[in-house]
Amino acid sequence: MDKNKIKNIIEEKLKDLALEIDELRQIAKPIEPENAIGRISRMDAINNKSINDRMLRNSLQKLKNLKTGLKRLGNIDFGICIQCKREININRLLLIPETLKCVKCS
Repeated sequence: MDKNKIKNIIEEKLKDLALEIDELRQIAKPIEPENAIGRISRMDAINNKSINDRMLRNSLQKLKNLKTGLKRLGNIDFGICIQCKREININRLLLIPETLKCVKCS
């Protein structure tokens, strides 16, 4: 298993995710009640905010998972499924480096 390649992928994903989180934090700011927008536009803005809030929560969780994956990279059990204890396919690790389970156990 090429742990350096996986490390580089995780680090790149962390950079991209940090930028995404910054953008989401900007667009997920609370909607001020004194904004002079129409009722329908306001309802759309509130709906969009809830979607952006969910995306932000998901991105923050993924960031946490990637950081954990980066720490686990040095462990002897990295790339081993936590459920069946078999080796996780390298292609899965390259695609989802923070994964803890093989395809079969997921």
